[in-house]
Amino acid sequence: MSRARGLSVRLKLTLSYAGFVMLAGILLLAAVWVFLLSYVPDDWDRRMLHNNPNRQLLLGTFAPAAVTVLVFLLLFGLVGGWFLAGRMLAPLTQISDATRMATNGSLSHRIRLPGREDEFRELADAFDTMLARLEAHVAAQQRFAANASHELRTPLATSKALLEVARADPDHDPGEVIDRLHAVNTRAIDLTEALLLLSRANQRTYTPEPLDLSLLADEATETLLPLAEEHGVIIETSGDITPMSGSHALLLQLITNLMHNAIVHNLPARGTVWVTTSVHPGAVLLTVANTGEQLTPELVSTLTEPFQRGTERVHAGHAGVGLGLAIVKTITLAHDGTLTLTPRDEGGLRVTVGLPAKAYFPGGDGPADRL
Repeated sequence: MSRARGLSVRLKLTLSYAGFVMLAGILLLAAVWVFLLSYVPDDWDRRMLHNNPNRQLLLGTFAPAAVTVLVFLLLFGLVGGWFLAGRMLAPLTQISDATRMATNGSLSHRIRLPGREDEFRELADAFDTMLARLEAHVAAQQRFAANASHELRTPLATSKALLEVARADPDHDPGEVIDRLHAVNTRAIDLTEALLLLSRANQRTYTPEPLDLSLLADEATETLLPLAEEHGVIIETSGDITPMSGSHALLLQLITNLMHNAIVHNLPARGTVWVTTSVHPGAVLLTVANTGEQLTPELVSTLTEPFQRGTERVHAGHAGVGLGLAIVKTITLAHDGTLTLTPRDEGGLRVTVGLPAKAYFPGGDGPADRL
């Protein structure tokens, strides 16, 4: 945005300092003048102030000295104010330089302003923190874009290879090629939809609505029950009514992703998935735990990164696209919540999602509508 050129902050501070010094000098000289008048004899006509010889003598002596002092104070205020303003605004210059570097794309630069804490150093520290977070966000976005491009390129390259094979061998069974193309395209569509969902959650483009997290858990359980039966996994749900405010679609996707991961990353037979909802002061908790192989804390800490699929225990037919927990993390953050992943001592994973609670449902009129 273009603006008309104005006075610099340094010049404004200089004029302010000089004006304050001049005002203080005038007040001081006025006080001295009043003090000196107390020594002037009272034998003069108060209506003829200028005809009083004592007053004229005092004024003639005091006025030139007062003017000299005021001129000196003006020069001293301007020079000293300019110097002091420069010293005071030096940290702001460093912050401005760092801002210009960040505007040009250099996010690795840090101000690291020395000295004790004050307003400028607090601003510099906040700016350094912002730069660090922005740099990490940009790096994460770049990694995500690179991974997404790689993941999308794989099904496209596979489709191209299948078509080339079919064209090179006209006698090849077209049904097999069609089935493989259908599977590859389905995976590409799933990946694209996951990327769109991740982008939507990042932008927080949703309208909050009152809902019950326990009901969403029941809905997700009904949807995934056939998959659990196919894998020989038992789903156990329990918990309290958990009223909150958020996006029904996004939170249902969050629970579905967690339960889907818990099912496909489970023991080959007779595994269990536990889904629990609970209410705590100011928050509601959703916990999804599952049996499975032993996981290390180092591996668990990477599972929320995009395109991380954990161990090799995923059944090929339900391997997913590697964005399940990344979407869960993004949806949680979009609802100002917390996500905690911990390995179970008995094997498997425990995921806890904490979300802000809603004290009551608007329009509710029963005990179940209140915490």
